[in-house]
Amino acid sequence: MNAAEFAQTIDHTLLKPEATSSQIDRLCDEAIELGFGCVIVNPVYVARAAGRLEGSRVRVGSVAGFPLGAGVGATIADEARRSVDAGATEIDMVAWVGGLVDGDKQAVVQAIHDVACAVHGRGGRNILKVILETTALSDEQIILGCRCCAEGEADFVKTSTGFHPSGGANATHVALLRRHAAPLKVKASGGIRTLNAAMTLIDAGASRLGTSSGVELLRAFQST
Repeated sequence: MNAAEFAQTIDHTLLKPEATSSQIDRLCDEAIELGFGCVIVNPVYVARAAGRLEGSRVRVGSVAGFPLGAGVGATIADEARRSVDAGATEIDMVAWVGGLVDGDKQAVVQAIHDVACAVHGRGGRNILKVILETTALSDEQIILGCRCCAEGEADFVKTSTGFHPSGGANATHVALLRRHAAPLKVKASGGIRTLNAAMTLIDAGASRLGTSSGVELLRAFQST
C-alpha cells in the first residue's frame, strides 16, 4: 500500500457538536489536498461540504441516528434521505444497539433496510455503513448485527461511533466483522490516533478508517 492508497482508506471525520463552519471548510480543504476518500460531517453541514468539495474526487458522507441509534426507524431513514438530497453519497447509521442486545433481529433488520432504501434509492452508487458499537456487544450480538446488516442490504459494517464510553475500534472486533459480514466491507472507527493502530486495523480486515486524526496518520505513513 502506498501513501495515496492509504489516504483513500480514510474517512476524514468531524462530528463534534461544537464544530464550526470554518472547521468544516478546513476539513474539506485537507481532504482535497491530501487525497482522502471521504469526509464525514453532521447533517447540518452536508450541503456546505458538498459545495466546498464540488469538482473534487472527495465524497461527502454524513450520519443518521447518531450517536445512539435509538430513534424511530422512519425518522432515521428520513434523516438519511435528507442528507443524500443535500449532497451526501455515503451515510453512516447507528444500528439499534438495544435491539441487538434483546435479540430483536426483525426490528433491527427493518430499520437498516428502511435506511438502505432511502440511501440506495437516491443513487445506485450511494453507500450505507451500519455502526454496531461493537465494544458494547458480546461476540454473539456482533454476529447477529452482521446478519442484520446483510439482510438489511447495507454495504459496510462499522465498529463504533467513537462516542460510546465502552470504547472504539479494535482488531479483534474488526476480524470478527470481516469473518461474519462478508461480502460486506468493514469500517473501523473510534480512537484511531496512531499509524500502528491504523495499520493493525487494516491488517485485521478494515477497508475504511473513520478518524479525526487523518492528517497526522497520513504524515506518519509518508515518513515511514
